[in-house]
Amino acid sequence: MRSLWTTGTAALLVLLGACSSGPTAQTAKAPEKPPEPVTGRHAFQNMYLSARTWAMDAQPLQLRSINLQELKSEKGKAGAWQAAFVSPQGGRARSYTFSILEAAGNLHQGVFAGPVEGWSGPSAQTRPFLIAAIKVDSDEAYNTAAKHSAEYVRKHPGLPVSFLLEQTNRFPDLAWRVIWGESVSTSDNSVFVDASTGAYLGTAH
Repeated sequence: MRSLWTTGTAALLVLLGACSSGPTAQTAKAPEKPPEPVTGRHAFQNMYLSARTWAMDAQPLQLRSINLQELKSEKGKAGAWQAAFVSPQGGRARSYTFSILEAAGNLHQGVFAGPVEGWSGPSAQTRPFLIAAIKVDSDEAYNTAAKHSAEYVRKHPGLPVSFLLEQTNRFPDLAWRVIWGESVSTSDNSVFVDASTGAYLGTAH
């Protein structure tokens, strides 16, 4: 009897050991991927969902990239983006940011809503645009812009690149503005790309 009891106990312990070790090996977490910059349309879609919870008639007014010191931007991709939305019925406006990580400048990981402000309506400078018009993403706009600025890029390596998406009276369609430099006012080379067709629209010096 003692040998049968010992044999049975040993077998049970082996079985329990196999059961307990199996799931542990299977559920081991894979190493987390390092954060990566994203395209404008990816960030916009996240912010638009939040804007719709603020106002059901929310319409996009502008989208711009934010270059982070903590995460290097890539061709047409940035670590953070900011979008402005308006509510025509309520005469209000609100900005949202989407950031890959916590960063300087009050940028928080994920979508973060700014304060609600007044909005007096569209102007010649900028007006709301249709979401369906964003058929060309920021990385595609960059490729077109870089192609038409090859000589400039060669002479000015390492310049930061920013992106601005808006509907103005300058062009009939929604357009990306790909900006070499810190801002529009200080840049001596920016390229406009049609956000619906991807066509090159012109260069501002």
